[in-house]
Amino acid sequence: MQLLQDKIHAEGQYLGNGILKVDSFMNHQIDPVLMKEIGEEIARRFASQNPTRILTAESSGIAPSLAAAIVLRVPLVFARKHQPITMQGEPFRAKSESHTHKKDVELIVSAEYLKPDDRILIIDDFLATARTILSLVDLVRESGATLVGIGSVIEKTFEGGRDKLNHLDVQVESLARITAFENDKAVFA
Repeated sequence: MQLLQDKIHAEGQYLGNGILKVDSFMNHQIDPVLMKEIGEEIARRFASQNPTRILTAESSGIAPSLAAAIVLRVPLVFARKHQPITMQGEPFRAKSESHTHKKDVELIVSAEYLKPDDRILIIDDFLATARTILSLVDLVRESGATLVGIGSVIEKTFEGGRDKLNHLDVQVESLARITAFENDKAVFA
């Protein structure tokens, strides 16, 4: 997606060790025009899978997932990192190691919002090591729902996450695929 690649070149900051800071348009401040385009592209790529819900992790996955959910006209469910007192019953839980926070986090989804008859599309901001995405897959499995696809806004191919998803036998799409960083700039596939 050229618009996204241009934004990464213009505003993304490479911090070393494979970390790309995209806070100015996706992970702290949101560029709504870019998110609209991202949502439309994700929806275009996954419409044929007929998802009934989108699942993401809080918080950076919410903006692109919401944009896609609007276009697909399906609910967005986000896995929370802390269980609020309003979450009744026994929720679905999965552990994940946060790449940027360098610690384990628990992802929690109320059983009210993932049902066995759902067709789930997982969307995340990054596909790098696939740890968060695989934890979201665990939540889908625990709920009995069907996983129909996995989308990411930015993939860092050199971290091998896509290979860890091959066994799932679902469509995997990334809107910008970074193969390396050279002179602190992203190199796209």
